[in-house]
Amino acid sequence: MKTEKIITALNGYLVVVMLLVLTALMLYGFISNNMILGVASFLIFVLLTKGFIVVSPNSSKVLLLFGDYKGSVKQSGFFWINPLYNRTSLSLRARNFESEKIKVNDKMGNPIMISVILVWKVKDTFKATFEVDNYENFIRIQTDSAVRKLAGSFPYDHFEDEKATVTLSTNFDDVNKALEHEVTQRLEIAGIEVVESRIGYLAYAPEIAHSMLRRQQASAVVAARHKIVEGAVGMVESALKLLADKDIIEFDEDRKAAMVSNLMVVLCGDSETKPVINTGTLNQ
Repeated sequence: MKTEKIITALNGYLVVVMLLVLTALMLYGFISNNMILGVASFLIFVLLTKGFIVVSPNSSKVLLLFGDYKGSVKQSGFFWINPLYNRTSLSLRARNFESEKIKVNDKMGNPIMISVILVWKVKDTFKATFEVDNYENFIRIQTDSAVRKLAGSFPYDHFEDEKATVTLSTNFDDVNKALEHEVTQRLEIAGIEVVESRIGYLAYAPEIAHSMLRRQQASAVVAARHKIVEGAVGMVESALKLLADKDIIEFDEDRKAAMVSNLMVVLCGDSETKPVINTGTLNQ
C-alpha cells in the first residue's frame, strides 16, 4: 500500500524570471522575423504558465500524472510544478464534527440518547484522497459506528451495575479516552488524525427518562434517610449518656425507651414537631 510522499516544488518566482526572459526572446523573434524563435518562445511561455500553484497555510496539493501518484506539496507559498500534473487541493486545518443524537442501548440494554464531538484533521493526504471514496462521509459513518460500540461497552450509571468501574455518566475521562481510541483506529485507514473526541450529549431515551429519574430520586431519598437515622441514633446516644453522667435524671428501661422513641420521632420526622406540656408526674 502506498503512503504519502512529500515533494518540494520549484520556487515560483524563479520561473517568473524565466518567463520574463522568454517574453524578451519572443518579442525579439517576432521583431527580427525569426518565427521559429518567436513561436517556440510563445509555446514554452504558455506551457510554463500552467505550472504555477499557490499553497495556502495548512493546505496541500495532491499531484497526479496520468493517474500515477507523484506526491503532495504541504509547504505554503508560490511554486511551479510540472504543468501536466493533475492537482487536488486538500485542507489540513483542524475541523469539528458533531454527530447527531442517536438512540443506542447501553451495556445493560437501556435505551439512551448520545452524541459526540470530534476534532480531526487530515494527516496523510494520500490515504484521505485514494484509500476512501469520500473521507468526510467516511468520518461521519465510522464515528457513528464507534459511538454505538462505546455505548454498548459501558452501563449508563451505577444504578444498573453497582460493580461497574466505568460508567458513561460518571467516568468522563475514561469514556472519552476509550472513544478516542476507537475512533482513531477506525479513521486510520483514511489518514485522519483525531485531535480530540468527547461525548457531547448523554441522556436516557425519552420513553424511560421519567422512570429513571424517579428511581434516582428514590435512591437519593433512601440515602438521605439513612444518614438522618444514623445521625439521630448518635444524638440520642449522646443525650442519654450526658444525662446519666450529670445525674440529672434516672431512667428505668421503660422511660429510656419512651425518651428514645420521642427523640427519634423529633429528629427523623419530616414536619416540624409540636411540643406537649406534661403538667402531671413523669408517670402520667
